Amino acid sequence: MDGYSVVPILTALIITVSIFWYFWIYKKPKKETHPIPPGPRGLPILGYLPFLQPNLHHQFTELAKKYGPVYKLWLGSKLCVVISSPSLIKQVVRDQDTIFANRDPPISAIVLTGGIDIVWSPYGQYWRDMRKLFVREMLSSSNLEASYVHRREEVEKVVKSLYTKAGSSVDIGEFIFATELNVILNMLWGGTADKKIIERIGSEFREVMSKLVDLLGKPNVSDFLPVLAKFDVQGIEKEAKRLAPSFHELLDSLISERMKTIETGHSKDGGRKDYLQILLELKEQQDSETSIGLPQIKAILMDIVTGGTDTTATIIEWVMAEVLKNPHVKGRVQEELAEVVGLENTVEESHIPKLHYLDAVLKETFRLHPPIPLLVPRRPNRSSIIGGHTIPKDCRVFLNIWSIHRDPLVWENPCEFIPDRFLKDSGNFDFTGTNFHYLPFGSGRRVCPGILLAERMVRHLLATLLHLFDWKLPEGEKMDLSEEFGIVMRKKKPLIAIPSPRLRHSKFA
Repeated sequence: MDGYSVVPILTALIITVSIFWYFWIYKKPKKETHPIPPGPRGLPILGYLPFLQPNLHHQFTELAKKYGPVYKLWLGSKLCVVISSPSLIKQVVRDQDTIFANRDPPISAIVLTGGIDIVWSPYGQYWRDMRKLFVREMLSSSNLEASYVHRREEVEKVVKSLYTKAGSSVDIGEFIFATELNVILNMLWGGTADKKIIERIGSEFREVMSKLVDLLGKPNVSDFLPVLAKFDVQGIEKEAKRLAPSFHELLDSLISERMKTIETGHSKDGGRKDYLQILLELKEQQDSETSIGLPQIKAILMDIVTGGTDTTATIIEWVMAEVLKNPHVKGRVQEELAEVVGLENTVEESHIPKLHYLDAVLKETFRLHPPIPLLVPRRPNRSSIIGGHTIPKDCRVFLNIWSIHRDPLVWENPCEFIPDRFLKDSGNFDFTGTNFHYLPFGSGRRVCPGILLAERMVRHLLATLLHLFDWKLPEGEKMDLSEEFGIVMRKKKPLIAIPSPRLRHSKFA
């Protein structure tokens, strides 16, 4: 083959290679990329931390108006993502729930619970076993029915106490907190404990509980700047370590007293095992797949006591505040109670399903004042796409349900207290998290497991307070509905009100 015959071959080869190269570089399908969400600029190292305001849910709502329904902000070295859209929240809690099922516990929670409780433990078999145990043994329909006697006894105590306080000022939140705590302790014990023991442990719990909840909700620089964690700049870790022994001593006392009654075979519930007894028996089954140790028992008890008291007392306080601010609402509630319960009767849990307007009042209060306005933050176990944006692995994800509950595109006159909106389509708005416009208890795998008990206790107490008593503010006081942000959103100013009997019953008077 001579040199001239090689030229056409080389030319054809060059052309062919050039064509393939052209299509490879310029015509190949472009790999789709998804940017991380937009967001406000911060300072070097500190990020947006110096600009955070006390009412974080308000600030996050305003930022969403500027940056959209999904945006980011750096808090120290921690990347945080805030989501404020029902459709995008659905992607998190339903479509990609397993990816976002982990928590991001603060240092204070790790100190207090070891991160092994139901609220803060990572998603996995351990968490599933503990949650299943809690729901099956304490909150099953049969157990809730069986423990009704304890709840009714505590409600009757409330009524008797209020009759003695008629005409005097009552701190509603503190009063209801004590009642809820006694209910929880009685359910844990199955009614087997001596009443004096319940009162002693209960009063000690109340002293520690409010500090504990406040600590869990306090922003901690150490959570966002790990390099500063060893210095504990705000003293939060130190305070948690100071509180932890007191709380654990109370839990040890709770367990010790219950073990005494187990050893003596003392029972008031016809041999039915209470939740604490079941946990203690599992502790002894070391070969069982579901066996647990004392640290796990105490961590779960901490969840039960904190979750069953502070949030429920808070929502009852908010309901009573809204009812006192709106006298026409109070009038309609009391008319319904008179019709369903009767003027000669006290409220029983069997009346609750028929109290439709009271249910609407409660749901409207949860809409305006969700106890956990940003829910408990989630942490994705891998990078994901939400709303066309990349949500990186291990960032902290806030779901701003406070904003969704006040969205004018979803709710008519969203800032007004209008219970009737829940009478029109009440079946579409429950507490299980299936409607992504209304999520007071969250949704998905991490939805609050205590919904059934909370519903029963809150409705029964509210119905009783409003059926048997009239309420008014102290002379010269005006209703203040300002909020105090935390892991639980309380009233900034506690509700003080004066009860006066509407109906008198011989067993209370």
